[in-house]
Amino acid sequence: MRKRTEPVTLEHESCAASGSSSSGSAASALDADCRLKQNLRLAGKGSAEPCCAADVGMKRTLGRRKGLWFRLRKILLCVLGFYIAIPFLVKLCPGIQAKLIFLNFVRVPYFIDLKKPQDQGLNHTCNYYLQPEEDVTIGVWHTIPAVWWKNAQGKDQMWYEDALASNHPVILYLHGNAGTRGGDHRVELYKVLSSLGYHVVTFDYRGWGDSIGTPSERGMTYDALHVFDWIKARSGDNPVYIWGHSLGTGVATNLVRRLCERETPPDALILESPFTNIREEAKSHPFSVIYRYFPGFDWFFLDPITSSGIKFANDENVKHISCPLLILHAEDDPVVPFQLGRKLYNIAAPSRSFRDFKVQFIPFHSDLGYRHKYIYKSPELPRILREFLGKSEPERQH
Repeated sequence: MRKRTEPVTLEHESCAASGSSSSGSAASALDADCRLKQNLRLAGKGSAEPCCAADVGMKRTLGRRKGLWFRLRKILLCVLGFYIAIPFLVKLCPGIQAKLIFLNFVRVPYFIDLKKPQDQGLNHTCNYYLQPEEDVTIGVWHTIPAVWWKNAQGKDQMWYEDALASNHPVILYLHGNAGTRGGDHRVELYKVLSSLGYHVVTFDYRGWGDSIGTPSERGMTYDALHVFDWIKARSGDNPVYIWGHSLGTGVATNLVRRLCERETPPDALILESPFTNIREEAKSHPFSVIYRYFPGFDWFFLDPITSSGIKFANDENVKHISCPLLILHAEDDPVVPFQLGRKLYNIAAPSRSFRDFKVQFIPFHSDLGYRHKYIYKSPELPRILREFLGKSEPERQH
C-alpha cells in the first residue's frame, strides 16, 4: 500500500510544481504586457503635446492674418468711399473748387512781415496800401531800379511814387495762385528785373497776403486795373509793361483786353507759363490725375468752376488784345502743361488783333530744369526782354 501511494504523491507534487511554474510565467507575461501598454500610453501623451502646440500656433497665425486682412479691407473701403464722396462734395459745394483754384489761404513763406520787404533782401522797395473799392485794401510793393538803391535808403512813399516818373520803364507783375507777393521765386524775379533797370510794381489781390477782401475773378481783375491806373497817373510817358505768371496770366489778359477796349493798352504783355482757359488747365493739372477718367468728370469738377464765375479765358481774350505779346514757357512745367502755352500762342499769332504787333513764343528746354516758376534763372532772359521790347538794355548796377 505504501509503495502504491508514493508515486501518486510524487506525481501530485510534480503537477503542483508544474502548475506553480506556469502560473509564475503567466504573471510575468501579464506584467510585461502592462508595462508595454503603460509605455505606449506615455509615448502617446508625449507625441500629442507637440501636435497640440503646433495646432495652437497655426491657429494664432491664421487669426493674425485674418485680423490684418480685415483691417486692410476696412482701410480700402474707407479710401474708396472717400474717393467717391469727393466729386459729390465738390458738386454740392462749388466754393470748394474756387478755393482750390485761388489757394489764397496758402501763405508761403510763413511768418514774414509784408510791411518790411527789406527782410526779403529788397532794400530798395517800398510797401504801400491802396483801396480799389470800399472795404477792399490791397498791399503793394514798389521796387525801384537797382542803380538807385543807395538813394532809396530811408526814403518815404512819396519819394518812391515820384520815382515812377523817372526815365525807366515799369513792369506791373501779376502773380499766380497761392503764396503772397513775398514768395521766394517772385522776390528773385523782382531782383532780376530791378537789376535790368525796371521799376517793378506788384501786389496781392484781395484775399491774398495782407490784402482785405473776398477773392473772385472780377475782383482780381479790378484790383489789377486800379494798380495800372495808379501807375499811369505817376509814370508819365514811361513804358508800362504787364507781366502775368500762371493764374496771373488770366488776370493779365482780362486786364489788357479791358485796357484795349477803352483804348489805353499797355506797351507790351508778357505771359509766363500761361494756359488757354481755366477748364483746360484744371483738367490738365496734376491734382486732377486721379479723377481725370472718373465718369462725369466735367460735370463734377469743371462745371462748378464755371458756375462760380471763374473762366480766365486767355484763349478768348487774346483775340481782343492789341499790343506786343511775349509768351515764356518751360517744356518741363508740371503745373501748366507746355502744350497749353503753345496752343495759346497758336491762337494768338494769326489773330487779326495782333496783325500790327509782334507775337513771340519762347520755349525753355526741359534740360534747363526751369519747370513752373524758375524761368527767372535763365541767363538768356535779359537778352530776350531787350530784343522783344525793342529797347537797349537799361543800365545795370555793377
